[in-house]
Amino acid sequence: MISPQQVEEMIKIELPDALVQVQDLTGGGDHYQVTVVSSQFANKRLVQQHQLVYGALKEAMSSEAIHALALKTYTPDAWQNNH
Repeated sequence: MISPQQVEEMIKIELPDALVQVQDLTGGGDHYQVTVVSSQFANKRLVQQHQLVYGALKEAMSSEAIHALALKTYTPDAWQNNH
């Protein structure tokens, strides 16, 4: 089990400028919905953006501390336009 705060911290190590929102979908600490806004996503395809986040969570994912992850990524401009 891993806390939402730990998920956020792991992402921010790799993407220090990121705005990160983490929601525990089941209350069990292993199914999360994560929204990440970062300028490091600029000029990257969606799959590349997701790879950056998955890279930050690689250890937790491979150890199955995180079993499922619903991921949404945005550049700051895209975030402002959508929210």
